[in-house]
Amino acid sequence: MPSHHTPAPARAIAGRRLAWFFALAPILLAVFVIAFVPEGEREASPLDTLPVGADSTLAVELEEQLPDDEGQVAIVLWTAESGELDQATQGELTQQGLALLSESSGQADGQADAQGEAPDGASGQPGGSQGGSQGGPPGGGEGQQSPVVVSEDKTAAIVAVPVVSESNTDNIDQVEELRDQLDADAPDGVEVQVTGPAAIQADIGQVFDGADIRLLAATAAVVAILLIITYRSPVLWLVPLTVVAIADRLAAIVSTNVLEAVSVAWDESTVGILSVLVFGAGTDYALLLISRYRDELKTTESRHVAMAHALSRTFEAVLSSATTVVLGLLTLLLSAIPTTRGLGLACAVGVVIAATFALVVLPAALVLFGRWVFWPRVPHVGDAVLVDSRGVWRRVGDAVARRPRTFVVATVAGLAVLATGTLSITTGLDPADQFLEQPEAIAAAERLGESFPAGTSDPVQVLTREKPDQVLAAVEEVDGVDSARITSTGDGIARIDAVPDAAPGSDGAQAVVLDVRDAVADFDDTHVGGGDAEALDAEEYAASDRKLILPLILLLVLGALLLLLRSIVAPLLLVATVVATYAASMGASWWLFQTVFGFEAMDTGVPLLAFLFLVALGVDYNIFLVTRAREEARDHGTRTGMLRALTATGGVITSAGILLAAVFAVLGVLPLVVLAQLGAIIFVGVLLDTLVVRTVLVPALALTLGDTFWWPRKVTGR
Repeated sequence: MPSHHTPAPARAIAGRRLAWFFALAPILLAVFVIAFVPEGEREASPLDTLPVGADSTLAVELEEQLPDDEGQVAIVLWTAESGELDQATQGELTQQGLALLSESSGQADGQADAQGEAPDGASGQPGGSQGGSQGGPPGGGEGQQSPVVVSEDKTAAIVAVPVVSESNTDNIDQVEELRDQLDADAPDGVEVQVTGPAAIQADIGQVFDGADIRLLAATAAVVAILLIITYRSPVLWLVPLTVVAIADRLAAIVSTNVLEAVSVAWDESTVGILSVLVFGAGTDYALLLISRYRDELKTTESRHVAMAHALSRTFEAVLSSATTVVLGLLTLLLSAIPTTRGLGLACAVGVVIAATFALVVLPAALVLFGRWVFWPRVPHVGDAVLVDSRGVWRRVGDAVARRPRTFVVATVAGLAVLATGTLSITTGLDPADQFLEQPEAIAAAERLGESFPAGTSDPVQVLTREKPDQVLAAVEEVDGVDSARITSTGDGIARIDAVPDAAPGSDGAQAVVLDVRDAVADFDDTHVGGGDAEALDAEEYAASDRKLILPLILLLVLGALLLLLRSIVAPLLLVATVVATYAASMGASWWLFQTVFGFEAMDTGVPLLAFLFLVALGVDYNIFLVTRAREEARDHGTRTGMLRALTATGGVITSAGILLAAVFAVLGVLPLVVLAQLGAIIFVGVLLDTLVVRTVLVPALALTLGDTFWWPRKVTGR
């Protein structure tokens, strides 16, 4: 194709005079930013992961206003390795408990008075349980001075220690120091563990210690291996991998600084998910461009003209798909959860950077290297172009063309069968089910429940501005509350800790939360918090997010396809296929979770994020296929055009899909169930979309409908 038919920007990026500039200038700028600009910083807040306006969130807001608020509580659990804790051991544990509280008092401001009434369970009576070192059961032993509570069976003892920290990292350090100190001081025959909110938060935080490096290394390794397999060249894979890797690091810095500038919260998982998305999307765009460039080199002597033509032909598809993904990600700004908003904005920035590098830096870099970069499979003028080959994808297309209606019915039926699994999905992970490998805090909480009221490690918290004695009386009347007491007061705010008789995360514990909320409903400015209350609110607000955001994502995707194809039938069908893929992947993944991985529930946030990534990224492959089919249909008609498009794009889209699926599966290197579930669903969904929907269903629909597929647009072949 003559160069004057190619848009000027494409000719400039791939031209002899400016290619070096478009390749080197962005890379040098990115390297400068990476070297001298740090990632954005933000002090984490307990409110970051809680739904705005939820009852448990309002409880946390009140708690932070307490003048003697000392942060979260760690519960130290001593257990006898055999038999009971004797009197001498109990006395030694009492001294350790007093020393721990004394050290905590020296770190905190606003410590309670010398009578032992300490805020947030600092008196050593976790969750409002009362008792003493003499072995009295929680709720008894009035007047005992020991901060250590010994279980009724005398096999365990506990003390609550406030953890004073300024950030999540500081909390991790404080808990680790506490554990090291306790291990060193543990009496013979006694095992010591730390649980409670502070310890659980620290164990979650440790999951992400070095996580960015592990994720980046695993992701880069997966991409490198798949690129080598795809191109079978010792050199070519280095170019897109280097470009995407630089884009990834730049995206991490730019996105976190944008979040900091606009005061949007993010957490430890944000940069990890961003990195996976940038690598996945950026490499997909690179595969599409390089595939077209290789074909153009087989018909054009000048590599600069060939790249300009390839870029002009792939620009619309890549820009449309990237725009669709960005708009979909920005819908997360409507979420009630601050860190979900941060994830959406960060990933949107990342996709913009990935697409820019794929459309500007990569094509310029490739033409600088010349044809030899494809060695040993160097394309030469006169070689057969992919679209005219009789490879596996043309044979697949011919098979579909012989019985398109049969393939439509069969694939739709198969997807429907897989989708039936969605009917039995349950959401909401218990605290013990959030980790692939059980950490100390969870194991200690389970052991604590064997000797103390099950809810001791995570009491229901009632924050109020009303008369605390009246609120306490109402809470104590609730069935399922083992004990309750006022643990902190100040500035007209009081905190009451109520210990349920049910284990944290259980249906019984959540029922107690609902009953407590009913009991205090008549008190103004009174809110119920704690782990189970937060889980209930997370479930409710996640459902609200899905009702609001899911339809909006579909409308945005549909609108983007309408503008791109200037058709009505094709966009509606393409959106329907990606929704079917989502339902099928959710159903199939749920079966895998229950039968293979042993997951009893799905995290509340997973369905929304899985829908976003599968719909926004899944439609990319349909865009790549259908835009090529439209291009081919101008000369060959709808039927032949679709078959030629499948032949030309089948290999590259399949490679891109497998690569994207593998990249998201890398999320499983982190021992958090929520990320493993998200990665697994996207893995299954992308493979379904790549190998079934885009390969069989979409071509079958186009072949069945003929020119009606493009209605009301007219496509006429010569």
